[in-house]
Amino acid sequence: MIGIDLLEIDRLERALERRPRLAERLFTAQELSYAAGKARPGQHLAARFCAKEAVSKALRLEVLRPLEIEVMSGAAQARVVLHGAALARAGELGLSVEISMTHSRETAGAVALAH
Repeated sequence: MIGIDLLEIDRLERALERRPRLAERLFTAQELSYAAGKARPGQHLAARFCAKEAVSKALRLEVLRPLEIEVMSGAAQARVVLHGAALARAGELGLSVEISMTHSRETAGAVALAH
């Protein structure tokens, strides 16, 4: 199963500026720490949010629980770590999930493949 998501980066940046606690509801401490070390954290957070949405779509989750879908950055490629209901759903379906993320100056996107 495949999921995809696309987001305007400035839209997420504005939302996080208006509601600073929103970041804690959307991203894990590790995701926030990773993005904080970048020149424009919003680009990296937007790509991660897209990955969370794409994984949610690929697993056909009824509700997005962003803290249950964690995007880990590695040397070669980002990977997803599932927790809670997302992990249970993947187990129920017998699937693992791979992601690919990208961003430009204006837009971030991600694709998830559940297989």
